[in-house]
Amino acid sequence: MASMEEDFPRGGTVKKPSESQIVVQRAEVDNLFQSSERTETKKRKGAGKDDGKKVKKTKTGQEDALMLNAAGNIVEILHVKNVKEGMLLLGCVKEVTDFEVTVSLTGGLQGFLSIKNISDSYTKLLTEHLNSDEVETEEFFSLPHLFIPGMVIRCVVAKIDLTKGGSLSIQLSVNPKMVNKSLSSNSVKTGMILSGCVESIEDHGYIIDIGVSGSKAFLPKNAVKDKNNCPEDLHVGQYVTSLVEKVKNDGRVVQLSVSPKNIAQAFADDDQGWTLTNILPGLLVKATITKVTKHGLFLKFLSNFSGQVDFLHVEPGKASSYKEGDEVRACVLYVDPTTRLVGLSLRNYLVLPGTRVDTAHSGGIQVGQVVKNCKMTALHHASGGILELPDKMQAFVHKNHMKEYSAPANENRTLAKAEHTCRILDFCLIDQIYCASLRKSVIEKPFFRYHDIHSGQIVEGTVSLLFDYGMIVHLSDHIKGLVPRTHLSDIVLKNPEKKYMEGMKVKCRVLSVDAENKKLSLTRKKALIESSLPLFLSFADARPGRVSHGYIVCVKKFGCIVRFYNNVKGLVPLNELSSEAIVSPEEVFYVGQVLKTKVLQCDVVKEKLLLSFKAAVEGNVEEPLKSDYECDVGKKVDVRVLKKLVSGLEVAILPEEIPAVLPTMHLTDHLSNGPLLWESLQEGDTISNLVCFYKNKQNITLTKKPTIIWAIEEGILAKDFSEITVGLQLYGWIKNIMAYGVFVEFPYGLVGLSPKSAMTDKFIADATTAFELGQTVIAKVTNIDEEKRRFLVTLKISEVISPVGDQQTRLTNGLQERWAVTEMLSMRENADLRNQLSNLSIGQKVKLTVDSVVDTHAIFKSDELIGATIIATKNHFIGLKLSPGQKVTAVILFVDILSATVQVSILSRLLSKKKSLTEGSKYQAMVQFVEKDFAVISLGDTAQLAIIQTHSHLNEVTLHDSERLKPGMTFHVEVIDPACEALQGLPLVSWERNPVKRQRTTSETQGAKGNCFGDIVRGTVRSVKPTCIQLTLENGVVGNVHVSEVMEQDKIGRGSFPASSIKVGSKVTARVIGGREVTSHRFLPFSHPKFKFNCPELTLIPSKLEASDFKPVITKEKLGSYTVGEEITCFVSKYHPDKKSLEITTDPNITGTVELLAMITDPKEAGHPEKLYKLGQAIRAKVIDVSSKPQRFVLSLTGTHKLEKDSVCVGVVKNVQPHGLQVRLPFGGSGTVSVTDLSDAYKPNALDAYSKDQLIKCYLLECENGKWHLSLRQSRINPGQAKAVKDTEVLSLDSLKCGQIIRGYVKAVIEQGIFIRLSRGITGRAEIQKSTKYFISSHKILADHLPPNTLLTTKIIRIDQKEELVDLSLLPVDTGKPDVLPESLGLPLRLVGEEKEKHDTKRKRKLPEMPQKEVLTKKKKSKKTKVDDSDSGVEVYFREEENEEKNKPAPVNQAKSSAGQARLQVTGGFSWDIGLSSLKPISVTHDGDSSDGEDQETSIRPQKKTRHELEQEKKESEKALMKRELELMDPNLRPEDDAAFERLLLASPNSSLLWLQYMAHHLQATQIEQARAVAERALKTISFREEQEKLNVWVALLNLENMYGTEESLKKVFERALQFCEPMPVYQQLADLYAKSDKTKEAEALYKSMVKKFRQNKTVWLSYGTFLLQQGQSDAASALLQRALKSLPSKDSVDVIAKFAQLEFRYGDIEKGRTMFDKVLTSYPKRTDLWSVFIDLMVKHGSQKEVRALFDRVIHLSVSVKKIKFFFKRYLEYEKKHGTPQSIQKVKEKAMEFVESKGTEASS
Repeated sequence: MASMEEDFPRGGTVKKPSESQIVVQRAEVDNLFQSSERTETKKRKGAGKDDGKKVKKTKTGQEDALMLNAAGNIVEILHVKNVKEGMLLLGCVKEVTDFEVTVSLTGGLQGFLSIKNISDSYTKLLTEHLNSDEVETEEFFSLPHLFIPGMVIRCVVAKIDLTKGGSLSIQLSVNPKMVNKSLSSNSVKTGMILSGCVESIEDHGYIIDIGVSGSKAFLPKNAVKDKNNCPEDLHVGQYVTSLVEKVKNDGRVVQLSVSPKNIAQAFADDDQGWTLTNILPGLLVKATITKVTKHGLFLKFLSNFSGQVDFLHVEPGKASSYKEGDEVRACVLYVDPTTRLVGLSLRNYLVLPGTRVDTAHSGGIQVGQVVKNCKMTALHHASGGILELPDKMQAFVHKNHMKEYSAPANENRTLAKAEHTCRILDFCLIDQIYCASLRKSVIEKPFFRYHDIHSGQIVEGTVSLLFDYGMIVHLSDHIKGLVPRTHLSDIVLKNPEKKYMEGMKVKCRVLSVDAENKKLSLTRKKALIESSLPLFLSFADARPGRVSHGYIVCVKKFGCIVRFYNNVKGLVPLNELSSEAIVSPEEVFYVGQVLKTKVLQCDVVKEKLLLSFKAAVEGNVEEPLKSDYECDVGKKVDVRVLKKLVSGLEVAILPEEIPAVLPTMHLTDHLSNGPLLWESLQEGDTISNLVCFYKNKQNITLTKKPTIIWAIEEGILAKDFSEITVGLQLYGWIKNIMAYGVFVEFPYGLVGLSPKSAMTDKFIADATTAFELGQTVIAKVTNIDEEKRRFLVTLKISEVISPVGDQQTRLTNGLQERWAVTEMLSMRENADLRNQLSNLSIGQKVKLTVDSVVDTHAIFKSDELIGATIIATKNHFIGLKLSPGQKVTAVILFVDILSATVQVSILSRLLSKKKSLTEGSKYQAMVQFVEKDFAVISLGDTAQLAIIQTHSHLNEVTLHDSERLKPGMTFHVEVIDPACEALQGLPLVSWERNPVKRQRTTSETQGAKGNCFGDIVRGTVRSVKPTCIQLTLENGVVGNVHVSEVMEQDKIGRGSFPASSIKVGSKVTARVIGGREVTSHRFLPFSHPKFKFNCPELTLIPSKLEASDFKPVITKEKLGSYTVGEEITCFVSKYHPDKKSLEITTDPNITGTVELLAMITDPKEAGHPEKLYKLGQAIRAKVIDVSSKPQRFVLSLTGTHKLEKDSVCVGVVKNVQPHGLQVRLPFGGSGTVSVTDLSDAYKPNALDAYSKDQLIKCYLLECENGKWHLSLRQSRINPGQAKAVKDTEVLSLDSLKCGQIIRGYVKAVIEQGIFIRLSRGITGRAEIQKSTKYFISSHKILADHLPPNTLLTTKIIRIDQKEELVDLSLLPVDTGKPDVLPESLGLPLRLVGEEKEKHDTKRKRKLPEMPQKEVLTKKKKSKKTKVDDSDSGVEVYFREEENEEKNKPAPVNQAKSSAGQARLQVTGGFSWDIGLSSLKPISVTHDGDSSDGEDQETSIRPQKKTRHELEQEKKESEKALMKRELELMDPNLRPEDDAAFERLLLASPNSSLLWLQYMAHHLQATQIEQARAVAERALKTISFREEQEKLNVWVALLNLENMYGTEESLKKVFERALQFCEPMPVYQQLADLYAKSDKTKEAEALYKSMVKKFRQNKTVWLSYGTFLLQQGQSDAASALLQRALKSLPSKDSVDVIAKFAQLEFRYGDIEKGRTMFDKVLTSYPKRTDLWSVFIDLMVKHGSQKEVRALFDRVIHLSVSVKKIKFFFKRYLEYEKKHGTPQSIQKVKEKAMEFVESKGTEASS
């Protein structure tokens, strides 16, 4: 009744809701094409035209049809705004994760199916699985087992969720109770297609939940078997689409079928009672087309239902053939329950049987890719547009993505645009089309998908959330990564929220990317982000010798686990953690610590890395800094300044131009000279006598400090931490200043800390004021921390020793640096004043005029020093009255050329006549002028001036003003040289402040007394350690008592600690038994009874104290007293984790070792064997081996000292081999374990459970030739605890019986059959006929599917005792197991018995029909052969080249675009001399206009002229029009004036050809600046998307500056071009310009920088090689090739060598090119493409003899017949052209021999 009311409403017509009303009711949905604009109800009144069309009513006769299912006027796709809860949709599974299924919906939409929305039974099972402690895994299957990508499912919109970002997501459900809720048990009919989920698994089938109340649906198991699947394929919760076969008891019982064939052919019909209420998506219907529009179709189906097909679901090949009234097959796509709108699809993959949805889109386009040169082929205003991609694939652009978010819509303009650039957003599975976007903001996103991000990449993101486990960083709207807590900083942050806040921008480095699971791991560790070392992105990158930064993820007793990128990780064993022994790594290292790590070993296959921290610090990296140049520390070099930076100078070491760095602080020892030297140096200047003081893989660092250079030359340095000793004096410089002290750096990169207390002899309150950064100092090592590799130094003047003459040498060096600066500055341009200032010297008298006088100073002027500031301080004219304009005579005190300041004095005592000085004379000096590092003094009344340093010592610290030199201070000096040449004639004097006297410590003055052997001494226990006791004797000497010398042997209990019986502070009596040297700690033997020892070795044993005849015991005699197998008492001394051995001692000078295998009896104890034995513990051990020369003492703690049969021991796996394991045993033994002796129950891939160095428990079976046969069976090792043996040991043939079922491992597969290993010494064979039920042509098929050690079940057929043979069968009828070959191979069954006879009879009957078939076959084959001959890969390669050259049409005849001027392709350098005529544009061809319209118009007009006249006029007008068109089309016709150019540029602003013609127009008139201005306009005007057009203009501008500009202007243009274009093409273009303009030097320098910058690009190397060979530098080209091979990936090596060989043929030495080809082809003989290139080159450049020899080599290659035939053809063609009839005949004979040798294969 309800249905009738809908179809026939009472009281008139029902008004159709307008579009505006529907939109307001719908929830906004965020999806791929969601519109970001908000829709308001108020604005709908003035909606657009399209919306208005939808609301209009139809004509009067159709008003009754305006029901809820009535057809509209415009077909639209399903918009996201129209999706609402309860809507039924047909979807396609796109991605499946453990908790969610992503479903592709029509219109590019996307929904999400949660694990809780599958079915009620699955939700119940999931709940039980989570709540139960013990769940059988077979009962529950995750979503990936239930759904597969490409599966078409019916779903319903369950909910529309609002995400955090404000967008909406569609939540779907496939719960049958929601999908089929409109169905009742009465409405279920036979033939219906219903979806459901498996509710339970019964004995004979499955209960299917179809969601219909009161109905039970049953799917028999035999119906599932029809699908060729096992019954286990269906699980609880699995989605099934089924056909209703039977309906019983009014729908209460329903029987289903899942036959794909029946389902694909089942159409919904009227008899099934479908209504608009219960119609379901996925139903196949027969429909009739009622209306055809350009946006889609309107259909009528099931008698009176209306539906629509949008343009996405019209079959592409039939779109234009649909007509009204046509009947079509359609599939219901979606159903809107509120408006009853039904969407249908006509696509073949949904309606035709046997088809399915393609999950992998064809073509090379990838999701996220930016695609250029796309054309819009169709525009649907209400939905979007269709783009045609360059590969002819189509993409759909939603209308929301045709414009920017805030931009107004202009769809017509978009359609009119000739070319588009888009980004592929997705591939819609249900629509089978790409989804794209034209939004500029989307296209320019750096990261659109996780696949765009690569490990090791530096990225920037925004902090989103902070959790306990880490921080979430968003790189874009939908790409986010996790920064783990340990990676938030270089150190562990306790309160990360204080450093990071939401919305903060951060820079990270990518640790790993899992694009499939959308997982991104980032790091914020500064050491990793700024690391310049190579990144280990894979195990292949971690080559032995390479060094990289890694971070510790785990710290264990045996070492540290270090991880790099992409889960590349390795082990740093204990012995490689440091050069010093580390007992507890947990105390030194922490998780998250970043360290330099060096690769020692790398197994790429097993993904195992052995690393070292020690080698990374001590050794160099894998490669030297430069292969052809070595710059060792200490080497003197000359450099050229490349670039000036505030921190220093970037220089190039001459002559090889090796880049290096000269820090500003290393320019001089005098810090005040540093800025002067930096200012005086310019780019291009050469600096001599620099020394390298530190080198690593990235940088060479140089110094100019004279003191450091002297120290390096004299060898006063430490090259490594191991060379640093206490008391060592070094020369270094202040690297860093902290509140607690200063860090001092030394050559070779060593850094020491000088604590605040050791910086100076004075008390300092603030350590930051004592020294300056870069200050040169003398340091003395005071303390060394071996474990942490740190050391402390003192800078106290009283503790260090200055070299003789240091003060005078530093003064001379400093002043010479000043004068060198003066000379350099005076030589600069516009340096007249500086030139005059440089001629002034200290003590020189000058005539001056007073300019002004103030209280503190007086200013003078001089006619010769115009512009200089001449000043005298108050104390230099005291007592004199000066007035402006007064003439005076002054003496020069100091000249600062940088600031143009001259300090003078007019004191009479300085201006008087100078008195002569004598060497050694002493004077009272007065300070006249003080600068930072220098001071000028006067010597008594001699009127002589001298220069001294303000600091008499490198380490001198002045903390107070009273300590500094000031004008007027006096002190005594001594003249060393009255007229020193190094000081430009000034006297050299010495002066010194009172030094601080150092008091000697008590320990240095105290002497030490010795003790003799046998002395009885008394002492106090100072300390007690597990292995020794220290005593302080009465004379103050400290002695040691070994643990073995504490008590009598018979009183020592096993496991006791003898040393613990002695208490600290107790008084004891001891006896001297030996001693140790304090310096070397070497134990001195007992045979020196009268020697006085520095550190006595004592004993506390009462029997030795009381012995009257106490004699020394020699070590050799002591060792000789031990015998093999003897059990002795010893003490634990030390555990070596690197060697995995225990060091034990029996007395003070005898130490023995216990290896790991002799230490433990269970592999579980191997993890921490040191825990079994404590230091100083008394243990019982058995002697394994003892000798005195060489000293060797080996013991065992397991209670045995040799291997015995039928015993159990622990072994180590040495190697895993196909036949079993190789094991290392204790006491030097070895053995093997067969694969059949690994376990009592055989397992597939049994050897995979074992790895190298794994510890195992072994049973010793027997020893054969010194090798033990072992067993790992538990029945052998633990007979009492072993489980039942499943696979018994086969000890002999007697234990086997015919008919017995037995398992074994495949040993080999050969033609004679499959050999199966049944035990260590017994192997059985299964013949090919007994191996499989399928017929196979070769045993290789079995070999491919049965690799060695495959576990098989066999049946014994026959046993031959005499021959010791066992015949087996693998046939399923014998073993009861599936066949060894899978059914999927499609192999024919082997015929047996009667079937074989019938088959043979049929073959005989068909024999007469064979000739006719053979003829047909031969024809087909001959045709195919012809195609194959012409389709050889190599032949096509060469013929395509020839055809391209021969058939290449002129540019004018090519296909043209009517969008505007053609694009100019500039691939090489641009030359103004050639002219623009060579750069021809692509002409535009116009289609001929139809004249029908003109004829019609003519016929309508009254004929005033004759017909002949009209035709004549028409012809003349057409000729005139054609002539004008030809003129306009002529590419050589250029505008004559600026106005014409401007007019053309308005029409085509993006055409670089027009802009370049405009530039050429100005250049012809020598208007250089105007041409530059045109180029700048072009760069601003041309769209940024036209990259090639912009590049053309940049190239032209580079060419202009190269020809008419300066080097500086060319460099500026080049740097700008690099910012706006891809760097590589710009570099290449400039290099070509240099080469063409014969600027060889500049071109070579540019190429050198290119190969460094683009070292991974082989084009750069080839281009550089071409240049060198063109210049005749063949040797340089060879060296370049070697560099290229090291830099490029190995896969490119062959091609690069071949290209260089071709270049040698073309430009270089032909013989060298031939040699290179020979070497390559010897290694890669099957590269027929290279053979063809070689032949072409030899034909062109070689002799006939060489060419024939080459052909003879080629035709004997081991390659396919087809390729050899190709080479024979070429050989024959060559002889026909260059040879004789005899040589042609020889080639034919060789071809015949080849055909005969190859037989039928060649003839076919």
